[in-house]
Amino acid sequence: MLNDILQGGSVAILSGLIGFLISKKITSANFDVYIDQARAKAGAIENEAQILLQKSSLKSQEIELEAMKQYESAKDRAKSDLEKRENDVTRKEQSFDKYRQSEEKRLHDELIVVNAKRVDLERHEKSLDLLKSKYEEKINEAFHTIEHSAGMTKDEAQAVLLEKVEEKSRAEIAHIVRRYENEARQEGKRKADYILAQATSRFAGEFAAERLTNLVYLDNDELKGRIIGKEGRNIKALETLLGVDIIIDETPNAILVSSFNLFRRAIATKTLQLLIADGRIQPARIEEIFEKVSQEFEVSILNEGEEIIADLDIGVMHPDLVRLIGRLRYRASYGQNALAHTLEVAHLAGIMAAEMGGDSRLAKRAGLLHDIGKSLTHDVEGNHVDLGALICNRHNESSVVINAIYAHHGQQEIESIECGAVCAADALSAARPGARREVLESFLKRVTEIEEIASLHIGVKQAYAINAGREIRVIVNATLVNDDESILLAKEIAREIEERVQYPGEIKVNVIRESRAIEFAK
Repeated sequence: MLNDILQGGSVAILSGLIGFLISKKITSANFDVYIDQARAKAGAIENEAQILLQKSSLKSQEIELEAMKQYESAKDRAKSDLEKRENDVTRKEQSFDKYRQSEEKRLHDELIVVNAKRVDLERHEKSLDLLKSKYEEKINEAFHTIEHSAGMTKDEAQAVLLEKVEEKSRAEIAHIVRRYENEARQEGKRKADYILAQATSRFAGEFAAERLTNLVYLDNDELKGRIIGKEGRNIKALETLLGVDIIIDETPNAILVSSFNLFRRAIATKTLQLLIADGRIQPARIEEIFEKVSQEFEVSILNEGEEIIADLDIGVMHPDLVRLIGRLRYRASYGQNALAHTLEVAHLAGIMAAEMGGDSRLAKRAGLLHDIGKSLTHDVEGNHVDLGALICNRHNESSVVINAIYAHHGQQEIESIECGAVCAADALSAARPGARREVLESFLKRVTEIEEIASLHIGVKQAYAINAGREIRVIVNATLVNDDESILLAKEIAREIEERVQYPGEIKVNVIRESRAIEFAK
């Protein structure tokens, strides 16, 4: 029994010891698990911290790049603004230089005119002084004769002489003066009527007025499509380059070229005729033909001027004046062709001067040059009288010619027979029935003024009034005027036209800015 108890106690102790060891082992294993879990959490926290650090680094890099980008953008804007301001300053300096040069040229030209007038004035003063001295010498001689013959002093002789003349001769002198005045007036009227009758009967001018359109004939209507071109490319190039209005309507086998400027219209008509004959109608070919026709017209203008001078037999003339005479064919005044009017005045003035005992050749020369300034009015500011006198003074024309230029518009008194003949011939040519049309001239003045308003703005290369004066086409220099400034330029031109020009309806201001890049393959 005791053995059983001892055996049972041993088993119990052994079981407790085994349980304790097992429990201790289990506890030790759980502690290792806790340590591993803690280490895993610490590793996860460390990885998360590393990820957050990397994200923070990337975010800081993005912020730095964005700041750099904004800095570069601000720097580019500042640089662009600086370049724009520098371009504005350069453009203003160029405009000022151009204005200064034009003012210096104007002052130089005015100085030439003033010097010429001063020379004439000094010459007249010397002549007057000489006449005055001769007159005083004659008076003194008369008084000396009276003093010696009558035994009186100079003052006494003068008083007696004046008294006697006043008492005895007043009525007789008045009667004689009145009679001779009447006779001179009647003789002058008779002589003037005779001279006018002789001149008009020996010269007959054409009753022709200038039109504003030219008709270009086509072989067939298919050519109209080629002239218009794809999406209107060809006709836009033609109108922009030639400065005219090309009208393509239902008229069979014909198109219309319209412009108030005779010279541009003639060049445009010839260019179109050559393009139609050539068949190659495209912008590059249009420019080539236009340049060729322009050069040919300049040569023909000079040749025509030389032929006119040779026909009139008025001597040698400076080539610049010869060229301007040829250009008068492409200028009109009150619907009357300027060259036809000038030739009419020259012939009439020559005939009148010959009848009055003057220099016929000089009168014809003055008549030919009296309106020479009209050749310049489309290109140079100023009235044709001052421009004509300036160009003739520059080329040393006779004072009779200068006097005729001023006197035929009443700006000077007539100083010679030849000048009087020119003034009478000018009035006769302008006053004959059918010679002029006032409505046409007012229209031409209006469209010319519109072109001048546009041309005076900085950056404008060319300005054309088209579509019967209802549109102004302004071509600007792409390097001086940008797209935004083109809009402002159109508004400024429109506002000036509204303030300075009287016109019916409305006028479209079309500003064209074109840039080209050209390179050659070698």
